[in-house]
Amino acid sequence: MAGGNGTPGSPPAGERRSGTADDPAGPHSATEPVSPTLGWLLAVGGAVGLYASLVLTQDKIRLLADPTYVPTCSINAILSCGRIIATDQASVFGFPNPLIGIGAFSVLIALGVLRCGRVLLPRWVLAGVVIGSTLGGLFVSWLAYQSILTIGALCPWCMVVWGMTVPILGLSLRDLLASGGPRLRPWQQACGWLVLLWFAVVLAGILVRFYL
Repeated sequence: MAGGNGTPGSPPAGERRSGTADDPAGPHSATEPVSPTLGWLLAVGGAVGLYASLVLTQDKIRLLADPTYVPTCSINAILSCGRIIATDQASVFGFPNPLIGIGAFSVLIALGVLRCGRVLLPRWVLAGVVIGSTLGGLFVSWLAYQSILTIGALCPWCMVVWGMTVPILGLSLRDLLASGGPRLRPWQQACGWLVLLWFAVVLAGILVRFYL
């Protein structure tokens, strides 16, 4: 028997399947690839990373004005922001690295707030987040290597920035793979394992370098 205003066997008006190719409201469709979880991470994680970047920038300015200034996060010989900030690695491009974080995290916060406000973000925005966070992930990985093995000191606020950048990369890459069709979706789980592996390697490096 035909439906009230559709073809035989069709679902009633107003009902539609979710998550299909014909349903733009699917959780990882072409029009809405950014998941709510990533939206919250961009907003909250971006805010934490922005705060850490602002503190590091402020400490850098104070050190330039007063070489005897001791940052509040310089706790001992190992946890010493002052030693990190004074190195060449802290200004790789000729200006303090935290300025990059201020710009990048500000953009991520804006995107996260839009997504938390249920604004649909196109796939190219997610691709941009993945590209940016990939570059950021590579950069903080290099900084972690320099901090642990070359400089021999840890900056707590720097580690906060690391801790926000890598999960944002993992979750944004997961969402991008999920929006790329069935062939890419099986790789989603690998994103979480890569994030855990990154933290495990950094933690192992800290333990071996400073405590074993």
